[in-house]
Amino acid sequence: MRNIEIVASPNAPHMVGDGFRVHNFIPSRFRLDMQRMDPFIMMDYNSKFYFPPTQKPKGVGVHPHRGFETVTIAYKGKVAHHDSTGNKGIIGEGDVQWMTAASGVLHKEYHEENFSKTGGDFQMVQLWVNLPAKDKMSRPKYQAITNEEISKVNLPDNAGVIEVIAGEYQGIKGPAFTFTPVNMQNAKLNKGGKATFSFPSDYNTVILVIEGSVKVNDKENVPTDHLVLFENNAEDFTIEALEDSIVLVLSGKPINEPIYAHGPFVMNTKAEIMQAFEDVNSGKFGYLED
Repeated sequence: MRNIEIVASPNAPHMVGDGFRVHNFIPSRFRLDMQRMDPFIMMDYNSKFYFPPTQKPKGVGVHPHRGFETVTIAYKGKVAHHDSTGNKGIIGEGDVQWMTAASGVLHKEYHEENFSKTGGDFQMVQLWVNLPAKDKMSRPKYQAITNEEISKVNLPDNAGVIEVIAGEYQGIKGPAFTFTPVNMQNAKLNKGGKATFSFPSDYNTVILVIEGSVKVNDKENVPTDHLVLFENNAEDFTIEALEDSIVLVLSGKPINEPIYAHGPFVMNTKAEIMQAFEDVNSGKFGYLED
């Protein structure tokens, strides 16, 4: 069994800016830096929060990205997305948006208009997934994955279901295209339900408890809004639901290349970061109205 290295909690929820992004779960204080978590280089987790009705949608205005992918997983609420390549859409409950910034895009994300007007619970995860050097300057790509398109594996004995977004579970593959081996799955377990996961021991692997509480490897209880980082010492681990639970499972093969990150850019060298700023300022990322 894989040993647990860290059980991390952000403590009390805190709001940043207008509240769209709440928790960055990959800070150095938990020793979850970019190299340790590669290819997952950042996680913003908006734990469940009720937003009252408003006529002005909350969100993040136009900003650039280069050198990686953003993956948004919606658990509650809706977000509207637009980018400078012409892609746009609404991410609703159960859906996933996989945006490959690669050589560069401008994008913006706001609470969807009707959701803003009615208010409601909002809960989402946004991941930054690194790209290998050979793909960092490739053409941007966009994958809008509805919940109906996500592969589902029903567990025996009414234990629950595994939603496979990327990678595979028990031979069932998810719909997302990835540049390097990445597993991204939602384990939706009924109380008492148990699931076993197996990934190569060198893959960096974490789970985030979105709802409920679970027991990992028959010994460690993990409550809501806690993240578990596993050691790279074995392939298998188990999750048992102590109540009806939702757990995000992430496991990916490290790219093992230099990471040079600054703001919205993740490249391999400082020179490449400086070039990214120059390209944004000269309009090479296109145009997007705020």
